[in-house]
Amino acid sequence: MEITGKNLIGYSESALGSKTFQSLSPAKGEHLTGDFYAATDQEVAQTLKLAEQAFKSYSRISAEKRADFLDRITDEILALGDVLVQRACAESALPQGRIEGERGRTIGQLKSFAQLLRDGFWLEATIDQANPDRPVAPKPDTRRLLVPVGPVLVFGASNFPLAFSTAGGDTASALAAGNPVIVKSHNGHSGTGELVSRAILKAAKDLGMPEGVFSFLHDEGIKVAGTLVKAPQIKSVAFTGSFKGGKAIYDLANTRPDPIPVFAEMGSINPVILFPSALEKHGEAYADLYAGSITLGTGQFCTNPGLMIALKSEHLENYIKLLGNRIKEIAPCSMLTQPVYQGFRDNLKTLLEQKEVIKVSESTGSAEAKQLEGTPTLARVSAQAFIKNSQLQEEVFGPLSLIVQCEDLEEMQAVCAQLQGQLTVTIMGDEEDVLNHNGLIQELSEKTGRIIFNNVPTGVEVCASMQHGGPYPASTDARFTSVGTSAIKRFARPLTFQNWPDAALPGELRNGNPLNIWRLLDNQWTKEPIN
Repeated sequence: MEITGKNLIGYSESALGSKTFQSLSPAKGEHLTGDFYAATDQEVAQTLKLAEQAFKSYSRISAEKRADFLDRITDEILALGDVLVQRACAESALPQGRIEGERGRTIGQLKSFAQLLRDGFWLEATIDQANPDRPVAPKPDTRRLLVPVGPVLVFGASNFPLAFSTAGGDTASALAAGNPVIVKSHNGHSGTGELVSRAILKAAKDLGMPEGVFSFLHDEGIKVAGTLVKAPQIKSVAFTGSFKGGKAIYDLANTRPDPIPVFAEMGSINPVILFPSALEKHGEAYADLYAGSITLGTGQFCTNPGLMIALKSEHLENYIKLLGNRIKEIAPCSMLTQPVYQGFRDNLKTLLEQKEVIKVSESTGSAEAKQLEGTPTLARVSAQAFIKNSQLQEEVFGPLSLIVQCEDLEEMQAVCAQLQGQLTVTIMGDEEDVLNHNGLIQELSEKTGRIIFNNVPTGVEVCASMQHGGPYPASTDARFTSVGTSAIKRFARPLTFQNWPDAALPGELRNGNPLNIWRLLDNQWTKEPIN
């Protein structure tokens, strides 16, 4: 499939502007084939008009047809074959195995949402029947379910060119809920995004979806993004990336005459609590485990374990030595983009310049051997210095972890009390540690969306129970997740029908339950019809 660099506006291609840019190979430092056309104001306006029109019909398309649409998208993505994998590898410097695995995750997410639509349980269909004879005042018949919100703007993520980008979880969940999607391409992998967009649009056209159900726009800077966020046609935004970027989008959305929700996942330092028992019994194994987690994907995961908190002991010193040696052995790898690489270098330099921060070790490989290489690094600092310096909580996006040494349990509690909102918190210890430190565990639970026992935070399972989102500044709304089937609820709102004619109700709420879904009928879950 050819990469044209054009904007994909509904079923049309467009290149009205004169401003173009190219994707860069992070590993080789070379421009890749394809000139990408930054969308003009006219193209943005046409995209928004089509999305608004598409919503009127797509929001009423049956769940079964939307499920078929998602399934067909998976077929079309797979049909891209090696072309997609090779382009994604070239644009991201990620290895083939990682991209193939991410493609599998993307397919799995789409299929999960398709199955969710067929089950119907997510709609939370709820019926409270009328009681005209109730004393004092008659009780009306009320029936509620979740309905789509309107066109959704999705920003592609730099670190997941497939699973968190064009056809990733945000797009899949928004389309599943019944909303048209406009993807603002990430310029780090514009070619990958175009290939996936063409697969989505082929699926849409083949199945007769309304034009405008999906569009894909390019921009090298932030102009198009700002225009889209402020556009009245956009009803919700999904973003995965830096705190700076997510906060800017969130603030802009709140300046609108009609503020809209921005579901921004903005990263985290993902603290790991190392109890003495864990280091005494498993220090060497944990050094291996965490060396791999810190450097996985060159540390470019929002769940990278960037902070470790432990009590002063000989076992801690041994663990630091072991982990430091493991870090030295892991070669630097190219990072995703020039801005990501430069951000890592600058933020790492700032961290190491902070008072009392000591560099323990770094990879012995050459940081300049290839293009844009991030050097795995381990550092340490005292608890008192950490408590006094809020800058030490800033995320260093890349292969870095900072160990905080606490003199006693009271100091460890003080460090944990200072922590901001996180995507994950990890407890490394035994069952007694959890039971005997209930207050500390409770404190940490209040600061995160996912609390882990004896494992690493990298690796986010896509399932119904997953929570990927946490208290601010990890995300803008800790009530929602961007991973797993519950992500669909970001792009739906409740609507109640009161005393409505049965024939005019959505099928999910009709007396006969023609769709055979689970419903909460007078506070009892059932699939039975109402007689």
